[in-house]
Amino acid sequence: MNLRRQSLFAILSACALATASGAFAATPASGAVVGSAASSGHSGGSGGSHAQPGSAVTSAAPAAAVDNGGPAYGPELQGFNYPAPVEQYDFTSQGVALHMAYLDIEPEHANGRTAVLLHGKNFCAATWDATIHRLSDAGYRVIAPDQIGFCKSSKPEHYQYSFQQLARNTHALLESLGVTNATVIGHSTGGMLAIRYALMYPHETQQLVLVNPIGLEDWKAKGVPSLSVDQWYERELKTTADSIRRYEQATYYAGQWRADYEPWVQMLAGMYRGPGKQIVAWNSALLYDMIYTQPVVYELGHLSMPTLLLIGQKDTTAIGKDAAPPEVRAKIGHYPELGKAAAKAIPHATLVEFADLGHAPQMQDPQAFHKALLDGLAAVPANR
Repeated sequence: MNLRRQSLFAILSACALATASGAFAATPASGAVVGSAASSGHSGGSGGSHAQPGSAVTSAAPAAAVDNGGPAYGPELQGFNYPAPVEQYDFTSQGVALHMAYLDIEPEHANGRTAVLLHGKNFCAATWDATIHRLSDAGYRVIAPDQIGFCKSSKPEHYQYSFQQLARNTHALLESLGVTNATVIGHSTGGMLAIRYALMYPHETQQLVLVNPIGLEDWKAKGVPSLSVDQWYERELKTTADSIRRYEQATYYAGQWRADYEPWVQMLAGMYRGPGKQIVAWNSALLYDMIYTQPVVYELGHLSMPTLLLIGQKDTTAIGKDAAPPEVRAKIGHYPELGKAAAKAIPHATLVEFADLGHAPQMQDPQAFHKALLDGLAAVPANR
């Protein structure tokens, strides 16, 4: 075991001990606005890379980022409240006992359909809060898991991450809940996972909804350089609330900022202030490697179910974009083109474009987004 792995193992043990002894202090609920004030104006940053801007690739271990402006959460988001009771699905995968956190909201007046919400790389089940309420009010049972490696779910020291593995985990969760037919809604990285899930379980996917999914292009094939897991890890250790906020403002919200975005910044930053920072960063690095190396764009033509594409046109997201040379950066992350190409490639696709929205239309303009979502869901028969 090399020095880094020894260090990581020691920190993991310390985190487990701290958790067992109740070391995490009480912290604000997810609805509270905490930490430093939101920045004003448009921040350039990386212009669309999921990696935080300003985090240069180095071969030496980075100095610890200073970020004392907000709450510290545990490595499984201990201390951060979700909008509904969090349940846990316990299972064994790759020889390791894991638990997968999830929300399961039953509607007051059921319409017979189940919607499964798959979060993105810098998101959690909790960030679907508004969507959960709108779907539940419309009669949908809503299940929103935190994938392994994210948020309130396990962050293993060793795990072979793949979209196939995450899809299997999600399928096993749904089986345990008696769900055999679902509308699968994926945002960002969750869109890549939703595509993989629909390809693996086509007869159990009633409808597919992709909200600004990444993976609609192959960044590697377009010239984005490969970063090692160690390089991703070094970059992730530099994460601060300010770097998250700058990136999200530039990419998720098309240069805009509102106070209701801040809790989601603190949700992520809090894990990097807490005692589990290293294991959080390590799993994040493994996940970035999965995203970069496992494109789904070549298989869009195999999707057989009705597919709804909801695309904010001002999105510029592309994995590793800030590490690419200028001529490569100029040709990736063009969502007006990517959305149209995906709609053409997917056999039964409907494309809805939001002209003024960025990577997270469900958060930037919930009213317009949820109208388009509910209209698109209603177009598919409940008994399909």
